[in-house]
Amino acid sequence: MRQTGDKLRRAVRKTHLLLGLSFGGLLVLLGLTGSILAFYPELDAMLHPMLRVEGSAPPDWDRALKTLRAVYPEKQGPWRFEVTDAPGAIPIRYYKPPEREGLAFRPMMAWLSRDGSQVIRRDYWGEYAVTFVYDLHYRLLLGETGGTVLGWLGIALIALLLSGLWAWWPRGSWGKAFRLKRHAPAQRSLRDWHKLAGLSGGGFLLILTVTGVMLELPNESDAVLNAVGFEVEHSPHVHDRRASVTNPAIIPPSQAIGAARNALPGARLAWIETPSTNGGNYRLRMQVAGDPSDRFPHSFVWVSGTTGQVAVVQDARKAASGTTINNWVHPLHDGSAIGLFGRVLVAILGLFPLALFVTGWLRWRIRRGGSVNV
Repeated sequence: MRQTGDKLRRAVRKTHLLLGLSFGGLLVLLGLTGSILAFYPELDAMLHPMLRVEGSAPPDWDRALKTLRAVYPEKQGPWRFEVTDAPGAIPIRYYKPPEREGLAFRPMMAWLSRDGSQVIRRDYWGEYAVTFVYDLHYRLLLGETGGTVLGWLGIALIALLLSGLWAWWPRGSWGKAFRLKRHAPAQRSLRDWHKLAGLSGGGFLLILTVTGVMLELPNESDAVLNAVGFEVEHSPHVHDRRASVTNPAIIPPSQAIGAARNALPGARLAWIETPSTNGGNYRLRMQVAGDPSDRFPHSFVWVSGTTGQVAVVQDARKAASGTTINNWVHPLHDGSAIGLFGRVLVAILGLFPLALFVTGWLRWRIRRGGSVNV
């Protein structure tokens, strides 16, 4: 029995080594880019100081929409306003701009003055620093195909982390298993540092990797949740009966906001999606008590853009079990589920794969007879 256990442990260690040499660099890339993305809105604001001088007066959403329709008359589809608690410019998105047609994901990003009267910056997703890093982290700059490939590679990264834990798991003294031996030869020191880095951050890295796979492979993830008894609901399709009317009268955003707040009393408004110029619904994204995501909460109110009546309310507190699990995936992945502390923790954890890869690779080099000074 002991010999079988030794053979299995050697096989696991070899598997861990092969996975580390094959995919360790990918884990390093994801870790470092993830560290940056933990604070990417703040970093972008630092790189563009004009966005921070707009004061803290309440935004004028009605005027903002009028400004966008006047400045960009060719963009007749929905606009998305981000409602932030921070002072500064109003962040806005326009998905599928015609000037970026054919590209997988290139929404136009714009920032308006606080009073909504003028555009102070315009850019396109993926064409400025923080969104380039985001695309590198999320899809390896390869569009939807890159995201799918990364999702399946994430399973190999899960195996890498779990095999490392298995290979370490002590059979005797637990105290010795956690010990860092001082003044030891290079190979032993590297093994100890690799071990301690893995034990310190491995559990958190496993959570980040599992949630990353779920984000990259949502359909497969939903199928697994449904298969094990956690029901995942689909977002409702909401239509405005007057959406096909030519140049219908669209209610202002302030009216839609009022209706949404009446429909979900006490909820915090996070995003406002307007109808197109041909009609449709406002979709207001809101955070209710208990929702773990501050920036991308999971409750929605659809308000008719022509009548101002509430069409559908989706309350995250009433979600099915699988949907509730999904609602936690992104805020766990970026750390926002536990506020600033969680985001700082994710930024620090992003450095651990580099430490693991370097110590593991140097130890492998020494064992192969390479000369390494540490």
